[in-house]
Amino acid sequence: MSETEIARPASRRGGSRRGEMVVHAVLILGAALMIVPFIWQILTSFKTPNEVASLPPTLLPTAPTVHAYATFFQTVPFLRQFMVSVSSLVMRVAGQLFVASLAGYAFARLRFPGRDLVFTLYLLMLMVPSQLFLLGQFEIMKELGLLSKLPALAIPGMFSAFGTFLLRQAFRGLPAEFEEAARLDGANTWQVFWHVMLPMARPMIAALAVLTSLYSWNDLLWPLIVTPTGANRPLTVGLAAMQGQYGTDYPTLMAGALVCLAPLVLVFLLLRRQFFAGIASSGLKG
Repeated sequence: MSETEIARPASRRGGSRRGEMVVHAVLILGAALMIVPFIWQILTSFKTPNEVASLPPTLLPTAPTVHAYATFFQTVPFLRQFMVSVSSLVMRVAGQLFVASLAGYAFARLRFPGRDLVFTLYLLMLMVPSQLFLLGQFEIMKELGLLSKLPALAIPGMFSAFGTFLLRQAFRGLPAEFEEAARLDGANTWQVFWHVMLPMARPMIAALAVLTSLYSWNDLLWPLIVTPTGANRPLTVGLAAMQGQYGTDYPTLMAGALVCLAPLVLVFLLLRRQFFAGIASSGLKG
């Protein structure tokens, strides 16, 4: 073997390492750019309104203070709105997981007339802006007498074409042998779904739960429409109400945003392994 033949693999390895270093450098730079606004938000929450409005802007607070956090808890009925947000989130996540898992299993495993056509209509819903459904959903809530009530915040979010599509892909990727073995043992369709297929799709269900929680916790437009008055307003509406017509107390607003962010971070930390496993196996296959 000549020296040039020996040198070629080494040069290729060196080139691939340089390529990996460039990719990692770009990813680190992108991550740094994404985290800068979050760091700025944290630092702003410890500043005074005068520091926020100063020119040129200052990065670090000269005299850190927690006055903004105290003002937030005094201004916003935090406990009540927090319970509304948590209740609507739990109702929406539980309802969507139940409905989407049933629909996803039906589209993936059951055979019935018009199955592919109905699923195509589901996919078409993903191409329509969600704002177009607001008027119809509002009329439904109005006819049901649920305006300014807690169930109105959660019911529309229980039905998700995206969640159905995601769980359909998860069920299609599961081995059929387990389902066939359960049927040979005398299990009916519900027993196969509940005791065999659903536990196997747990990573994807956890991923959908995290995504649904994120959307539910940050939802603002629908709560503003369906709860124009009353006590059943979530934290997002409380934060939006802090923005004044002629001025905004940005340290208090940033402090409130950080406080409202904490429960969502906790949910992600609890389900992070299942979330990443579900995303990795989402497989847009089949």
